[in-house]
Amino acid sequence: MRIFSLLGLSGLLLSCAVGPEYSRPDIPANDSFRMAKESADLPSLANTPWWELYQDEELQKLIRIALEENKDLERVVATVDEFAARLFIARTDFIPQMTGAANLPFVRSGGVRFAGFPSPFSYYLQGNLAWELDVWGRIRRSNEAARGDLLAREENRRAIILQLVGGVAQAYFELRQFDLQLEIAERTLRAWDESVRISQARHRQGLIHGLDLEQFQAERENAAARIADLKRQIIQKENELNLILGRNPGPITRGRSLTDQVMPPFVPAGLPSELLQRRPDIIQAEQQLAAATARIGAAKADRFPKVSLTGLLGLATPGLSKLFTNEGYFGALGPSLTGPVLNAHSLGFQQDAAEAQARQAGAQYKQAILAAFKEVEDALAGVAMAREQAGAQERQVNALKAALRLANLRYKGGLANYLDVLIAQRNLFDAELALATTRRLHLTSVVQLYKALGGGWLPNEPGREPPVAAAVETRGH
Repeated sequence: MRIFSLLGLSGLLLSCAVGPEYSRPDIPANDSFRMAKESADLPSLANTPWWELYQDEELQKLIRIALEENKDLERVVATVDEFAARLFIARTDFIPQMTGAANLPFVRSGGVRFAGFPSPFSYYLQGNLAWELDVWGRIRRSNEAARGDLLAREENRRAIILQLVGGVAQAYFELRQFDLQLEIAERTLRAWDESVRISQARHRQGLIHGLDLEQFQAERENAAARIADLKRQIIQKENELNLILGRNPGPITRGRSLTDQVMPPFVPAGLPSELLQRRPDIIQAEQQLAAATARIGAAKADRFPKVSLTGLLGLATPGLSKLFTNEGYFGALGPSLTGPVLNAHSLGFQQDAAEAQARQAGAQYKQAILAAFKEVEDALAGVAMAREQAGAQERQVNALKAALRLANLRYKGGLANYLDVLIAQRNLFDAELALATTRRLHLTSVVQLYKALGGGWLPNEPGREPPVAAAVETRGH
């Protein structure tokens, strides 16, 4: 009856747990992003699946390869499995712990086998029971911390997926930029070859000075050097992309050119508050804060006495023939109380350390939110300014093309000197290279905005691993 009374009393106490209960900190947020011109009521760009945002089929194939083969993602998935197992271990503290022991000795002497030792109880079978009653909530707080750690690792996995999707797209667009610039440089080189050929003919006729010919030749070699540099950058970018894909260095299959990439005409950001529920790094920081908060309660509960139910049950006899008779039966069951004595002071410092870790996690959570707002604003500014910059540079390129045509006509007709053609061709070359860079910048700005908004992965996408809740159920938690 005393045991049942103790169990009933502990059941009443189990509804309470020492330490603070976790609650999300109040984070002030603006009603809209400063650089977002579209209405905040429109669905956020982050709600668009990545395979709909990036419509280049070859880019989609590369992203899928990265999601299957990337080694960082493989490592993070294994980390999630590790912490799922740790949560299962923590939950076993709720149930009784049982151990067993047996001693059945046999001794051989003088070629004759005989059993028994001088001890009066040489043969025994024994089972031990230890069940900590979670009176102060230590086990519950430890489980809350373990669950927070698992969820934080799961959000870290989502963050790695988001980085992979954006990283592959950004590297691919940079590769296509180099491809376009290589085409521009090769076309410019052919134009300089033609200019050199014409200049050589005019020089032989005595119509131009040798200095003019050397200037055209120098510009031709400048274009040739730029081609060699672009080829180097293409190979290095392919190697970088292959590393993300989890493959050895090699060529990358191309799809649409840089100028044929399709992007949404406008990119609504949605509400700033949506980042708190969508960005995996923010959710990860919040789960780390929840785990740190729970560890305060666990550290505080360690300072209180532990109430346990202990017992043993077994059979013992000096003779093997009487081991399974009623004469050898023994057993005991009762409560036990253990508490800190000499180490009570150090346990107080452990609680102080846990509280300090929770404050650190809280500051990290707030910093993650501020960084997220900043990244979104930067990406929105990048998208808007890159679009305007690309429009201005396109008009500049068209004007320079017209100027080059006129300069060539005047030079061939003897109405202009070589400097007019040289300057016009050089300016057009630099403007076309700059326009290619700006077009890539516009595309990568959309990629960065997509990442900053927490887009790129949807729960119902085929091939995704089971969510944490499903994984916990499959493990029997």
